[in-house]
Amino acid sequence: MPTPPGPSGPTHRGSGPRVPRALRILIPAVLILVWLAAAGIGGPYFGRVDEVSSNDRTAYLPDSAEATRAQALAGDFSGSDAIPAIIVITGEQELTEDQLGAITDATEALDDVDGVEGEISPPIPSEDGLAVQVFVPLDADADLGDLVPQLEEELSSDLPAGLTARVTGPAGFSADLGAAFAGIDGLLLGVALAAVLIILVIVYRSVLLPLIVLSTSMFALCAALLLIWHLAAADVLLLSGQTQGILFILVIGAATDYSLLYVARYRDELRRQQRKGAATVTALRGTVEPVLASGGTVIAGLLCLLLSDLKSNSTLGPLAAIGIVFAMLAALTLLPAILYVAGRVAFWPRHPVYDPSTSDVSSPVLDHGVWGRIATAVARRPRTIWMLTAIVLAVGCAGALQLKADGVPQSDLVIGSSSARDGQVALGEHFPAGAGSPVQVIVDEEDLQASTDLLLQDDGIDSVSVTAEDSPSGSAPVTADGVQAQGPPGSPAASPTVVDGRVLLQGTLTDAPDSAAAEQTVRDLRAALGHEGFTAIVGGETATALDTNDASAHDRALIIPVVLVVILLILMMLLRSVLAPIMLVATTVLSFGTALGVAALVFQHVFAFPGADPAVPLYGFVFLVALGIDYNIFLMTRVREEALHQGAREGVVRGLAVTGGVITSAGLVLAATFAALSVIPILFLVQIAFIVAFGVLLDTFVVRTLLVPALALDLGRAIWWPSRLSRRAPR
Repeated sequence: MPTPPGPSGPTHRGSGPRVPRALRILIPAVLILVWLAAAGIGGPYFGRVDEVSSNDRTAYLPDSAEATRAQALAGDFSGSDAIPAIIVITGEQELTEDQLGAITDATEALDDVDGVEGEISPPIPSEDGLAVQVFVPLDADADLGDLVPQLEEELSSDLPAGLTARVTGPAGFSADLGAAFAGIDGLLLGVALAAVLIILVIVYRSVLLPLIVLSTSMFALCAALLLIWHLAAADVLLLSGQTQGILFILVIGAATDYSLLYVARYRDELRRQQRKGAATVTALRGTVEPVLASGGTVIAGLLCLLLSDLKSNSTLGPLAAIGIVFAMLAALTLLPAILYVAGRVAFWPRHPVYDPSTSDVSSPVLDHGVWGRIATAVARRPRTIWMLTAIVLAVGCAGALQLKADGVPQSDLVIGSSSARDGQVALGEHFPAGAGSPVQVIVDEEDLQASTDLLLQDDGIDSVSVTAEDSPSGSAPVTADGVQAQGPPGSPAASPTVVDGRVLLQGTLTDAPDSAAAEQTVRDLRAALGHEGFTAIVGGETATALDTNDASAHDRALIIPVVLVVILLILMMLLRSVLAPIMLVATTVLSFGTALGVAALVFQHVFAFPGADPAVPLYGFVFLVALGIDYNIFLMTRVREEALHQGAREGVVRGLAVTGGVITSAGLVLAATFAALSVIPILFLVQIAFIVAFGVLLDTFVVRTLLVPALALDLGRAIWWPSRLSRRAPR
């Protein structure tokens, strides 16, 4: 494999910096023991992530969001934080009295199930007589992934033949998410590690070396998880299944990439030097700068997420940054220590053989194999190559206009079969579609009737009720004539529950609560209540989804430009140039646009996805730009070093030839690890997996191989303006 970016200059013929014998033994031993201890302590925390993570969407909204404030106040009216489960029981024909009696007995028996908290509602029959719905409050701290299937099993065994029971509503969809994320610790890691192992075996054609590199990545992940788990337990960071999956993939991919750079440099140094200690020191010197530069750029891009209103975005920034820090540390400390101990044995059966002739830095680029030939071919007609490449990429960008990134229904978040989704469909067929997930409106007591009338005037609201302590069901219907009795004929009207002068209205939606029509109803209600001057707060499941999408769209518009500016400034300081960083950022953005355009076409016309979360373009941009810039840093830092000795044109040709193999291997590894996210049946993760994996491959094989070198060749020395390199001849 070609030498990764690193300082060029005088080479070594068996000599090099000497390290005292005591340090040669002590330093590697200490480093290995420290990492073993960190991995040994952090490893068991893979099975304890559920203790500190949450998939509650409201928990990630800013405190100022209306849905967040509504949820905080709603608990005061019910006196419970229980999560509602809606059980929908359907039959093929109109339900008989005997079946209704059996349903009542079966649902009442659920009260004995651990995790059921509070009073179970009586069965509520539909107008067509083909279904009933039952509301079951579940403990908010219970494991819904186990509890919801248990409820379905209990009902299936107790109900008569011909009746089907499904659990839907907030509890049902939370259980679906929990089941989908259940494969993160095992399936996701297994697939990612297997993919990386196959690539490493092909690249190195070695037995031990791939295992050493994978061990470095896993040790980095264990150490990172140990710190992140305790930060999440202390409520410093919020952890969800989504961020957990991204963390795992990011650390494995980054640590492997950085390891590839060091291994390539170390192997080349073993060919130039006889002593493995001298080779280790020289390899580290040549690897530290590009790894720190690329890792620092990724961290800077990730930390821009702290500007996000959504906590799911803002917490990912420092969480992922911690992972990158441990990836860099492992690649620059643990891996060199292990390889120093192993020496040339690590590369068995293809041992690097000491050969002084490899120290000739002026050897022809064609000596670098296929990448030398590619570099020479690009140098022949650079303007034609970059113009054609740019045109093709620009055409691909046009597809991004078809990406529907305005949110997806909660029922479509999980790919594949879903009992909760089937239950919601059945609910919409026999009841008002929004039954069980009402709009919650908290208003002043004196505005109760006026607010009710306003809600009932909206075509998106089927009925309105108010929380009432003296009502058997805990609520009472409200009509244009006032609060109605909820009980036997002749019962007095229920008294609304009043907390701090406020009451809680619940409006049953006519549309599915996770539909665009329901979200528009919430928007209309907020506008109408505000126009009338009511002090009202509108919340509920639909409002939470609406506020989440709005906050995500705001984050996308704010953070993308900030990331671009931050990375551009970092590149200017690193390369000591203005034009080169602008070119690198522009080509990376073009690559991202093409990846997004192709993804939009695939999502819509191949997979028929219902749309995308507003955060999908943001996450795709942050990962592709930050990680894509990495490879440009590896390339251009080496190009600059070569240009100092060989001239601008020869510097580009030699830089591409020398770095081609290792950067391509790194790109394949990163694409494979992100592609592994698709094994988790969550729509968001599958879409991120495709965008990032495809974008990395596009950047590796097209942008960094053709577009960037061709542009650099066409611009010549001017690319390094205003540094001295743009004006002076090679040394």
